[in-house]
Amino acid sequence: MQNKNNSIKLINNSKLIFDDFIFKCSIGKNGITSKKIEGDKKTPRGIYEIGGLYYRKDREKKPLTKLKKNIITKNMGWCNDVNDKKNYNKLVIKSKFFKNETLYRKDYKYNFLIPILYNTKKRILNKGSAIFLHLTKNYNPTAGCIAINRKDFLILLKLINNKTIIKIF
Repeated sequence: MQNKNNSIKLINNSKLIFDDFIFKCSIGKNGITSKKIEGDKKTPRGIYEIGGLYYRKDREKKPLTKLKKNIITKNMGWCNDVNDKKNYNKLVIKSKFFKNETLYRKDYKYNFLIPILYNTKKRILNKGSAIFLHLTKNYNPTAGCIAINRKDFLILLKLINNKTIIKIF
């Protein structure tokens, strides 16, 4: 199955579409915005590339995907410190010297995650960080990420590759 434009689309704030596949999803508690601000609980509107897959090897077997696979370790974080110009919105080794989102979580939500490459090239402080496609069981609103269930995530992983883009409208 070949996706003509190789893109994932977010439709009606509750559906991710890739080819003929429609996946129920959840988004930021306060909807979608073109003016993302750190902590606003909104999902950023736009067209973005995606990063590689991060997964918990201690909980999940290596999934089938064309994406680069990265194993999440206990010391991994994603910097969301609006005062840290060097590390903001980047994968980091956790530190007490700056705020960061823990990737090695007690819950299941980051057993699989794919960074949505929002505000990653020319990073702007306070414009939003750690925007991921990750897991959900209950479709509760997120802090700005997009979440789908595990079964759908595994299907999506088989369909996408490093050239896939995500369109959030």
